[in-house]
Amino acid sequence: MLLSEYAKAKSNEKVLDLGCGNGAIPLLLASRDKGRTIVGLEIQEKVAEMARRSVMLNGAEDKIQICCGDIKDAENLFQGESFDVITSNPPYMREEAGIHNTGDAKCIARHEMLCTFDDIAKAARRLLRVNGRFYLVHRPHRLADIFFGLRENGLEPKRMRLVHPYGDKEPNLVLLEAVKGGRPYLKVESPLIIYSKPGEYTEEVRSLYYD
Repeated sequence: MLLSEYAKAKSNEKVLDLGCGNGAIPLLLASRDKGRTIVGLEIQEKVAEMARRSVMLNGAEDKIQICCGDIKDAENLFQGESFDVITSNPPYMREEAGIHNTGDAKCIARHEMLCTFDDIAKAARRLLRVNGRFYLVHRPHRLADIFFGLRENGLEPKRMRLVHPYGDKEPNLVLLEAVKGGRPYLKVESPLIIYSKPGEYTEEVRSLYYD
């Protein structure tokens, strides 16, 4: 929800969601009229099929296409520099972080088992047009890795917003916008607070969900 709201995509632009999972971000983007054509790329066939069913049940087949494939092979799946906007909710944890079942779909989604952040940044660099935008949601403790990976691939961080569960708690998410070939200048936006008290969204978050 937060990433689909943060991403800026015009109604005539072509959008790619890397690691689309069950298709939530493509569907949310389509519901906000963000993007003329939205493509979701997912490596797990069963999960990609779930996404296709979700697209069909929401009557969005004319706008959303779900492809099954590897992010590391994305340049062979799509034409280079053919997308205006790329979004990604990538695996947050390094592969070695914690104990996990290597065959579990949730572990694949959460840990860098099948791709790293650098793989995602490389795919974004190859598939974005010049001045195209890359949007992602990640964990603040990975910011050093994220900034390094973005700049190594010619993606300049331009906007950043930290997300806090409560006003007095440290952030647990970060929203980022990077521009391919952009000039160095990072705008740090005001923090987004999710809850005003347990079980009650802040006014800003309520507007995202219900407006």
